[in-house]
Amino acid sequence: QLQLVESGGGLVQPGRSLRLSCAASGFTLDYYAIGWFRQAPGKEREGVSCISSSDGDTYYADSVKGRFTISRDNAKNTVYLQMNSLKPEDTAVYYCAAGQAGLYYYCSGPSFDYWGQGTQVTVSS
Repeated sequence: QLQLVESGGGLVQPGRSLRLSCAASGFTLDYYAIGWFRQAPGKEREGVSCISSSDGDTYYADSVKGRFTISRDNAKNTVYLQMNSLKPEDTAVYYCAAGQAGLYYYCSGPSFDYWGQGTQVTVSS
């Protein structure tokens, strides 16, 4: 089956870093747009970062700009979200998603066809 599996989440102190990974199974990510989304309790799901399949065009939410970096390794069929200078407000369940069209629009959910199960990131001292 087609799957995206996130890993790398956990508990981290403010100011530290985490790298989330998203491994694809059952399909290749080469021509897919990739998005990272997060949802905190009581809040709407938000697009954190997105990257297109070809030119590498990227989007970052204002709240993470300068701290997070999205990347892809097509050879490994894996995408990453490097999260630096983490803040308590980054606490959320993080989801990766893949869009077959290869492009993202507003880094929003409708652009993506496949979703991972989510991984918890908790930033606390």
